[in-house]
Amino acid sequence: MAGDFSCTIHQRLRPRGFRGCTVFDCFGAGQLVSQHTFAGTSWTQDPSSKSSMFAVFKVVRQLHEMLWYLAEARQRTFNPDLATAADNLSEYITATAHGDASTVLAADVETLHGEVRTLLMEVSEELRASYGAEDKQTLDGGLHPGADLMGANISHQSLCGSDLRGAYLIGANLRGSDLTAVDLLGADLRGAQLHNADLSKALYLTQPQINAAEGDRNTLLPPRLTRPAHW
Repeated sequence: MAGDFSCTIHQRLRPRGFRGCTVFDCFGAGQLVSQHTFAGTSWTQDPSSKSSMFAVFKVVRQLHEMLWYLAEARQRTFNPDLATAADNLSEYITATAHGDASTVLAADVETLHGEVRTLLMEVSEELRASYGAEDKQTLDGGLHPGADLMGANISHQSLCGSDLRGAYLIGANLRGSDLTAVDLLGADLRGAQLHNADLSKALYLTQPQINAAEGDRNTLLPPRLTRPAHW
């Protein structure tokens, strides 16, 4: 670790087999906690703040991840009531994340997760309604939340509107497939082959998921995401 807390071997981690370290993303929680909550004071400078700072970071990261999803839900819904609900939740979560350490640690994260999840599912159902994904079949019998598609060959298919929330897509071959409006909330994309696939309008796709997958310059990604250096 360097003096500024950056990793001095980050660029060499993936070739050495340490993929997990290159996938992690704190959704900006580290910056907020270190610079705002603790006013730029490092735990190395004030060791007594270490346990509190780490505990706050754990909560703020979850809050920021929720904000990431809510921003997308707000942008993509056509329902004004859902848009308002997303705005209200975002405002509350943002205020909580920007509070002092005691405010953050007092947050009912479990309840917030439930409220956010309910809203995300409503927006997902709204967006996927115009796509008939129910009849699409794969090697394991179908596309559905939590599906075990590890190593499955579902390349060059139109998967539009499928609900793959929480699905296991580890090592799955998705080359050339269209994932427009596919709900990928919490889907495990480690080692998934996304070469030439269209994920530009996939739903609830995050940078950590993309970082864990394999792709190329022809893989289409949402504007908010960055093409990983290893592609």
